[in-house]
Amino acid sequence: MERHLKEENPSESQSPKADPGHPEKCSPAVTDDVALNNSTLNVLAAENFIQQSLAIIMENAVKKATDVREKVCEWRSPEQLKDLLDLELRDEGESESEILQRCRDAIRYSVKTTHPRFFNQLYAGMEPYSMVASFIAEALKPSLYTYEVAPVFTLMEGAVLKKMMEMIGWEEGDGIFNAGGSMSNMYAVNLARYSHCPDIKELGLSAAPRLVIFTSQECHYSISKAAALLGVGTKNVYVVPSDERGKMIPSVLEEQIKAAKSEGAVPIMVNATAGTTVLGAFDPIDEIADICEKYNLWLHVDACWGGAALMSKKHKHLLKGIHRVNSVAWNPHKMLMACLQCSAFLIRDKTSLLQRCHSAQASYLFQQDKFYDVSYDTGDKSVQCSRKPDAFKFWLMWKALGTRELEQRVDRALAMARYLAQEIKKREGFRLVMEPEYANVCFWYIPPSLRNLPDGPELWKQLHTVAPVVKERMMKKGSMMVGYQPHEDKVNFFRMIIISPKAGRQDMDFVLDEIHNLGKDL
Repeated sequence: MERHLKEENPSESQSPKADPGHPEKCSPAVTDDVALNNSTLNVLAAENFIQQSLAIIMENAVKKATDVREKVCEWRSPEQLKDLLDLELRDEGESESEILQRCRDAIRYSVKTTHPRFFNQLYAGMEPYSMVASFIAEALKPSLYTYEVAPVFTLMEGAVLKKMMEMIGWEEGDGIFNAGGSMSNMYAVNLARYSHCPDIKELGLSAAPRLVIFTSQECHYSISKAAALLGVGTKNVYVVPSDERGKMIPSVLEEQIKAAKSEGAVPIMVNATAGTTVLGAFDPIDEIADICEKYNLWLHVDACWGGAALMSKKHKHLLKGIHRVNSVAWNPHKMLMACLQCSAFLIRDKTSLLQRCHSAQASYLFQQDKFYDVSYDTGDKSVQCSRKPDAFKFWLMWKALGTRELEQRVDRALAMARYLAQEIKKREGFRLVMEPEYANVCFWYIPPSLRNLPDGPELWKQLHTVAPVVKERMMKKGSMMVGYQPHEDKVNFFRMIIISPKAGRQDMDFVLDEIHNLGKDL
């Protein structure tokens, strides 16, 4: 007979071992027709279920999901998947065996982002230490707002932030882990606004003139989302052109700042990007910092993707000048492979600006007469209340691997990108969009039927249709995942992201062979 997590008759379940707080025999307690004696949870059954679930996770989500011989995904259409998963929620619960099968199905039909041939996003690969940290955090269910409820993880977050600031080049500063890079960019916009117009916190937008921020055309879309959410307005985000490599042009930035001021607007912030989403470009931070100092503007660097280069002596020059900026967004869950989500927002300020900007001083949570040092209660710096201990996922892997291994992880990924670029240049029918600066390798595949067409509108019109068909075929076959997109005046091309240490030279060769095999008849 199957165990169930809920006791069938909790009033008859065995009493806890006798102690002053739990007498062996106690009179029945019923309120509102609900029996209150003893637990309604069968602890042994719960433990058994967790053990069985972990076995399924190990076999299917760890071993098989990272096996290159397995599929990256078991593709099903939305309607097919709805039928397979039986998504309806009913009045009565299902048996343990049925729930375990639900777990197997959830894993089976999900995309295996830990697979060596998943190159679709700016994150990939399995990180065992970070994964274990995630399990521990979920088992303990802490919320990182006060030291009293999360003492261990509060200290760990502080240690990780301090070390990340050292990598940036700051001796001091502040920061907080939050719900993603988009949230980090929102923090930056809010702090820039508050530092220029502190009255806005209490008086709202009526206390502010027309504020404007500047960012490149290659920036992440979260900048305009932050402007919309915070009342700056998307039309007050000035888009600075980028050069042919995807880097912001500083001279045009300065022209736009002058133009905005002449219109009566108040510039408050420049957002630079270190590692753009598509091309992997790095804006010239030093030159932009000169301009921001000249006009007294907050300089934020969205290094969610490219921040990992700071770990590498060989590649940290990509972020030259980052020590001069006011704030940085950096996602260890990307190149460094911490489990999602793991996103840090860091600021150079030493005057508790983060606290002053976001503090609400909730008296039930942030009492000032506690028995310990309340400076360790970091929750009032956050726009969230409940907050997961995401820093633990980075702390544990950093402790296990050390800075040198993290550096080697970055160096290897970028070396692999260079190898792939060289192979693309050797192969007939493949063409680089540009030489990679980071781990983004962008290229076109030209089927044999199009190879005799001259460069011109007809070739590009037909080539635009190739990548979507190849992507569909690879998804349905399950052999790999590589993203594609158009960009500015360029028709659809593949964007290959290389991160996982498990991906080797053979996988790079496989990608090119597979794209050719999937698209050679087009």
